[in-house]
Amino acid sequence: MMEIAEYCLIGALILAGIALFINIGAVTSKQKALARAEARELVGPDGQPVTELSADDYADYGVETNVDVPKSAHGLAWYGTAFTIMSLILVTAYIGIRMSVTGHGPFSNQHEFAVAFAWGILLAYVVFEWLYKLRTLSLAVLPVTIAMMVYAMNLDATVNPLVPALQNSVMLTLHVGFAVLAYGTACVSFGAAILWLVRPKIKLKRFPSQDTFDDIGYRAAALTFPLLTIMIVLGAIWADTAWGRYWGWDPKETAAFVTWLTYGGYLHARVVRNWRGKKAAWLLVIGFATVLFAYFGNHFFGGLHSYG
Repeated sequence: MMEIAEYCLIGALILAGIALFINIGAVTSKQKALARAEARELVGPDGQPVTELSADDYADYGVETNVDVPKSAHGLAWYGTAFTIMSLILVTAYIGIRMSVTGHGPFSNQHEFAVAFAWGILLAYVVFEWLYKLRTLSLAVLPVTIAMMVYAMNLDATVNPLVPALQNSVMLTLHVGFAVLAYGTACVSFGAAILWLVRPKIKLKRFPSQDTFDDIGYRAAALTFPLLTIMIVLGAIWADTAWGRYWGWDPKETAAFVTWLTYGGYLHARVVRNWRGKKAAWLLVIGFATVLFAYFGNHFFGGLHSYG
């Protein structure tokens, strides 16, 4: 069973890489299609000049106007999404198989949580792509997913018995589950912030506006904060069961608290101070940096959360 699971993880990594390259091609094709549309003074059904084409419009405009729009653009976009979803399915299969073998959630070692981290990023990305129909976001999010899967595959994946502190399986699974979802949405907000920051340097025409990335970053952060809150509360309940105290300023607990404060500070500044633009984008980048520190910090500082 574990051999099948390993193939699932390898397949997920390959598919995520293919999806990234396809989305790069789809974004580039979109720019070329729009440039040609403008050159031919293409007009839409309402008689107005075309200023934006969705992925579903490529073939229609190409046929109806004889504009030299690449017919493969729609296919590229579709395949990019399909490969991303297939990657998510394979990571889900890996986690499911491993859980059936180990009898517990993905929390016993760094390998399991790294895979779960990648799963959370993929899930959050797929949801936001569906909501915004914006594959450009993948250019910043999928590289993080790929890096996390590569990292996971280089860690020890041996199935070992749970240490006593991890044997409250249900509560710990919920705690880790909300952590994974929070980290996934945090990565989406980070990706949107990075694209906001580099947008002025991108020369491709009709690349999504900074306002679009700003909105995505805000909405993703608005999900991250309550998910982090639930994660911390569930973690405190679990800590009381495992160690006899709700909070002990363990390095990972402290890092999680700093992460929670960072995203809370971002939302406060956004709502009260109307922070947008560069300051807001950098705050989201810092927020994801604290997420990564919370995840990797136990390697350097140890603590009760160091389980391998």
